[in-house]
Amino acid sequence: MADARVIVIGAGVGGMVAAALLAARGHAVTLIEAQPRPGGKLRAIPVDGRAIDGGPTVFTMRDVFEGVFADCGQRLSDFVTMRPATTLARHAWGEARLDLFADPAQSEAAIGELAGAAEARGYRAFRAEAKRLFDACDAPFLRALKPDPLTLGWRMGLRGLPDYMNLRAYTSMWRALSGYFADPRLQQLFGRYATYCGSSPFAAPATLMLIAHVEASGVWLVDGGMHRLAAALATLCERMGVMRRYGERVAEIRVEHGCAAGVTLESGEVLEAPCTVCAADPAAIGAGAFGRAASRASSRVGPRRRSLSAMVWTANAVCTGFPLARHNVIFSKDYRAEFDALRHGRLADVPTVYLCAQDRGDAGGAQPGPERIQIIVNAPATGDGAPLTHQEIERCRRQMLDGVSRAGLSLDLGESAVLTTPSDFARLCPSTGGALYGPASHGWAASFRRQGSRTSIPGLYCAGGSTHPGAGVPMAALSGRLAAECLAQDRVSTSWWHRRAMPGGMSTRPATAGATG
Repeated sequence: MADARVIVIGAGVGGMVAAALLAARGHAVTLIEAQPRPGGKLRAIPVDGRAIDGGPTVFTMRDVFEGVFADCGQRLSDFVTMRPATTLARHAWGEARLDLFADPAQSEAAIGELAGAAEARGYRAFRAEAKRLFDACDAPFLRALKPDPLTLGWRMGLRGLPDYMNLRAYTSMWRALSGYFADPRLQQLFGRYATYCGSSPFAAPATLMLIAHVEASGVWLVDGGMHRLAAALATLCERMGVMRRYGERVAEIRVEHGCAAGVTLESGEVLEAPCTVCAADPAAIGAGAFGRAASRASSRVGPRRRSLSAMVWTANAVCTGFPLARHNVIFSKDYRAEFDALRHGRLADVPTVYLCAQDRGDAGGAQPGPERIQIIVNAPATGDGAPLTHQEIERCRRQMLDGVSRAGLSLDLGESAVLTTPSDFARLCPSTGGALYGPASHGWAASFRRQGSRTSIPGLYCAGGSTHPGAGVPMAALSGRLAAECLAQDRVSTSWWHRRAMPGGMSTRPATAGATG
């Protein structure tokens, strides 16, 4: 019988999805995570005894996760509870405000009220184009093994040839948006979707307009916070019988006779296995963080190719004035100046501010007393260089507070707010400089340059938000599925590869998402 052992490095979304699916198919999976708990960037930060989301806050493409749980013989709804949002996000430019809704007719009417009938018609055309781009890329690119341009065209076929010839890859997102909107505020709003994968709308291809369709197709509010989704995946791994090794760091990916052979832990312990899935950032492999022998499996990502990092505040804050929804964006006056500063490795003088009010319902509503919030300001991925000085940090904090106050929001972060800087993210994800989304999606070829599921070393695979198909929670989950499918294809002739769910492991309560303390 073929050796069914598999090692998965990294208990982020991609790693846990790969581990659960492989265990459900009969593998003996060991999941190794350097941090003391699973989740990766999908983590909670305790502030005054309350768990606050410190990573992603927007949940889309629910079907991706339903498919993962179903393939393990489970139901997502038994592990975590959520409800669809009717208000997707609230946006502000000073005193001007605009909500986008799950109902496109409501969004169109709101845009018309803010900017006029012509802009509402532009939104209708933009929405149709975003859907076309998503439909063209979904099956042949997002849910398939990484293609090159020719393979992508072949997958799309003759029927998809018009879409293939018009994927908007050679036009910048910002330039394309000017064809739909004359109002700079709307160009700014829809250009912000490039930051969902840590990129600049001035350098990212217009293909990324498809992200707008993903969000418009459904945003879900996870009860208790997004970190409950990580807890649900961890419980799923337990149910599938995955052996967990948290708080242990991999020092080396072992390579013998040109093939993956297991790992060596920092403790010196050797774990042998013919297959390893590395769900850490592939840049760490290329930089030699997992040993010289494994470094040829992936390339380095130079500072110029990195995606954005961030300044992230998590706090129990008192918020008054501005009527916060769950997701809020308060824009800077000059988007180009903001991204020019980031491109040159500096914090923006006047930044755009994202604020997630974790305790707010779909329609907002004032909260008595302090409420859990996360605030994000984009930052350059320079966390492996000189750390920000106290003066630079304090200046960024003042600029953030000044920005939200111009929209009417009074924000008291309290004394126990936690700030995570690019240097902190660089320590959490070595060899990245604190980049949160892998390489930036700049230029037409960026998506094809991402690390795929397979590597040049047989038996070594990659998963996670820095690999194909790209950044974001659902994309990371898809990468875990693709890694498992690659491994299946490469070992299809062995007798133990039969698709099945194997309940097992610890008997634990599902990670149902009740209110956190």
